Amino acid sequence: MSAPHFPQFGDYQVVHTPGERYRCYLPPPLPPSPAVKLEPMMTLLERAGYAVGGLNGISSILPNPELFLYMFVRKEALVSSQIEGTQCSLSDILRDEAGDETEASFDDVREVSCYVDAMEYGLARMNEGFPLSLRLIREIHARLLAQGRGAGKQPGEFRTSQNWIGGSRPGNAMYVPPPPERLMEFLGPFELFLHAEEPPLPVLVRAAMVHMQFETIHPFLDGNGRLGRLLITLLLCHAGVLREPLLYLSLYLKQNRSEYYRLLQEVRERGNWEDWIRFFLRGVQETAEQSVETARRILALLATDRRRVEDSGQAASSTLRVFQVLDRSPVVTIPRVAEKTGLSYPTVQAAIDRLEKLEILSRYGTGKRNKRYAYKAYLDILSEGTEPLRD
Repeated sequence: MSAPHFPQFGDYQVVHTPGERYRCYLPPPLPPSPAVKLEPMMTLLERAGYAVGGLNGISSILPNPELFLYMFVRKEALVSSQIEGTQCSLSDILRDEAGDETEASFDDVREVSCYVDAMEYGLARMNEGFPLSLRLIREIHARLLAQGRGAGKQPGEFRTSQNWIGGSRPGNAMYVPPPPERLMEFLGPFELFLHAEEPPLPVLVRAAMVHMQFETIHPFLDGNGRLGRLLITLLLCHAGVLREPLLYLSLYLKQNRSEYYRLLQEVRERGNWEDWIRFFLRGVQETAEQSVETARRILALLATDRRRVEDSGQAASSTLRVFQVLDRSPVVTIPRVAEKTGLSYPTVQAAIDRLEKLEILSRYGTGKRNKRYAYKAYLDILSEGTEPLRD
């Protein structure tokens, strides 16, 4: 059988159901034809690449890159889930992980926790040498929808029924992806493009195309948006462009979501890849630069507060030992600090009291036992942009 032919901008299949008629979009395979004109955007591409290079150097300037990565993974999971309607905060996620009660719903918190698990699982599988493939995408999806609202929507399985975006049914939807019985016609070529060496394309451009195509195929009943955004980071790590998974575009897409949705539809309706790729590259540059700036602000905060502790006078030595735990764990308990420092419980409590008076630490959460304390200024920097979306 010959391969299906699709017009340059894709085609449509008309579907008739009882009482309704709608059109499913059938996307052409990647790479786009005619080829995207990259020459006019080379300066933007170079700037984005340079910004990613700066992001790769972040680990050399941070006292604890593991904590930074830990927090950024959770921030990305949160913001990506917020785009889909989740209403919880970074504080809710950290409280839940610490065993405290939160004000957010169980489903919202579990949704973000599953995103963290899916991300870490995908990265671990690739580090073991497993290729970025449809099989791995399905495995990641199973983790993504393991709990919460999506648990009943075929986790880890490509959809067997029609889905749509916008509207209350396919007939009045903004966009209807390919019908379920034809998914492999589009997913097969999509998987081949993930690893294709021809034509040679810059990795950032390839990532923009992969994200666009995945969102267009929309192969799962739920979780497509979150998984499509996660694919960007997985692809860049798989290609070696990122040494650590620190580039997350969800905050940029959240802040520019109307333009984001408009440009996705522009590609489908008019083949306008150039504007989409420019938007994507600007997001990469802006996001990478913001991450580097965040790291620098954290370093400046640590240096300033360290001097304040050193100048605080009596018992500054033990207080400083407690403070030094905070750059690796901005939420602490007295037992944890005592274990890390070797200081007695009363000494740690006295040091924490002094840090509270300096307004460096404050009580965190609602736990009655093992009271928790947070380095609020540190968490505030990392939390920027994570406020839930409100209609």
